[in-house]
Amino acid sequence: MKNQINIIGGVFLLWLMIGLTSCNSYLDRTPDSMVSSTDAFINFTNFQGFVEEMYALIPDYTAATWADTWMMGDESIDGAGNADTNDHFDQGDYWGWQEGWVPSWLNGDGTEHTAVGGFPPSEGLWPNAWYAIRKANLGLANLNNLKDATQEQKNFIQGQLLFFRAWNYFELATYFGGLPYITHVLSSTENLAIPRLTFQQTADSIAKDLSAAANLLPVDWDNTVTGEPTKGNNSLRITKTMCLAYLGKDYLYAGSPLMNKESTGSATFNKDYCQKAAVAFAEMLHYVDDQESWLHLVPFSQYSSLFWSAGTSQMPGYAEDVFTYPVYSAGFDGCPWGPANIFTSASIGGGQVSPNANYVDNYGMANGLPITDPNSGYDPNNPWANRDPRFYHDIVIDGDQQIYGSAPANEEQYRYTALYNGGVDRSNAQASRTGYLLRKFTPMTCNNVDGYPSWWNGQNYMHLAYMRLPDVYLMYAEAVLQGYGTATSTAPGYNLTAEQAVDKIRTRAGVGPVAQTYVSDPQKFMSEIIRERAVELSFEADIRFNDLRRWMLMDKYLDKTAIDFDRGTVSVPASEIPSPGIHYEPLNMTKRLILTRVFHDFNYWLPLKVHDVYLYTTFPQNPGY
Repeated sequence: MKNQINIIGGVFLLWLMIGLTSCNSYLDRTPDSMVSSTDAFINFTNFQGFVEEMYALIPDYTAATWADTWMMGDESIDGAGNADTNDHFDQGDYWGWQEGWVPSWLNGDGTEHTAVGGFPPSEGLWPNAWYAIRKANLGLANLNNLKDATQEQKNFIQGQLLFFRAWNYFELATYFGGLPYITHVLSSTENLAIPRLTFQQTADSIAKDLSAAANLLPVDWDNTVTGEPTKGNNSLRITKTMCLAYLGKDYLYAGSPLMNKESTGSATFNKDYCQKAAVAFAEMLHYVDDQESWLHLVPFSQYSSLFWSAGTSQMPGYAEDVFTYPVYSAGFDGCPWGPANIFTSASIGGGQVSPNANYVDNYGMANGLPITDPNSGYDPNNPWANRDPRFYHDIVIDGDQQIYGSAPANEEQYRYTALYNGGVDRSNAQASRTGYLLRKFTPMTCNNVDGYPSWWNGQNYMHLAYMRLPDVYLMYAEAVLQGYGTATSTAPGYNLTAEQAVDKIRTRAGVGPVAQTYVSDPQKFMSEIIRERAVELSFEADIRFNDLRRWMLMDKYLDKTAIDFDRGTVSVPASEIPSPGIHYEPLNMTKRLILTRVFHDFNYWLPLKVHDVYLYTTFPQNPGY
């Protein structure tokens, strides 16, 4: 599967004529130079060209910003003195998503939209989403002008427009709460008086659009007449499975404690919404089970291919990416500073982001038990032995090999990480601030000794999706548990239990199943869902940030910590620590608090832009700001 979405629309009409008032004589024009306002919608080729821009408006949250600005939760901490969104939030500045010298992907850097075929737009979610919503409404208003098209083509156009309206509203509501749900093209003279809805009211409107879109779109464009001209290059196009997955997520979020409290005043799970979520996820997973969709879990030996590729133009993640953004130039995708500046040791060329030691504790043991369980076998004197295989895939520990090629004599000392107290890879400003480094998204050879393969020469290519298939399985498990009461429950008409959905993800990673003591207790099982999501979906998008918010657990995860330890002389067998390197038992290990994030209850929602809340009186600012 190629890494680009082929453009079906031969005529790409940006909306020069959209929503603009006319001028009598801004140019001298001949009659044959006039472009009709309906030309973009008259046939499938033109209309699809109009739709294509909405794909380009999906923010690439890793490329449009610096460093780890998409990680806004408890998973990481930046080097001292950094000014990323994460740092603003740590200090209690939740206006930080729209201010500061490092732009958040939620806001972007304010540059103009870029057409399909160029680089992705640099603007972020807030400006792009409203632009896309208006564009979707304009397209829906012009469906009757689509004359030269088959019924299938008309369905695909309408389905895409409905999906993009719903998806952009869902993303906005996730961070800012209920919003006005605009379903028509606003005129420049219209009196704005559209009130904000509750989150659940917004979610119901989103669900209506997603349900309609799912009924109009195929599971796989390659198996349709419309998709035949671009067969083999349709994997990023909106499908029925994408619609159903987001329908489930929309309902699950609506049923989560934060959104239920915003809508009803009750900070509990809403059983009805969770049941609706489970049904939607089950319908989507039926298509996966029946192999009607290309989606499937890859073997753990291919796990890295979900996040990065080296020396190839293949887009990572294909087999598990339920929804992601298009790629228009591989050399400019992935976090521009990631391989160089985030994920490797500063001693050999990077390292300004460190995993929070508290967050790393989510990675349990290979037997499936959390490290806090007395039966887990966790040894605080040998804390990195026999851990979940994803621990060794994602996290760099002391003694891991980080140089693989020949190194100059003055660089040879850095071949293995030195993350102990006083080690060359410990620093408050660069390298590891916490005793850990992150390698989930890059090969360890991404350093300036092994040739520094990185994004600019196409040798290291990072791409992170908005939603992966494991996310769907884990959301299904949560929806079933909260909607039907037990870990052994299923959605109606589907035979996968919540327990089996979690174990499916663990089995792929070579991790033991959820222990029966957790399965039999709904509260304990939910704690395992929370932990499993933290591990499988670690550092991806803002999944963790939004999970903690919707569960109203942010106040329980405010501490960001480091581990301090001395390096012992007793080596640990490779059978206990399988990551390449020379590992020694740590001595005198203690956990140290670096900071506690400043947080108040009103910070569960981000503040709206001041300029926008002054547009009209029934569009108020979020409480507390």
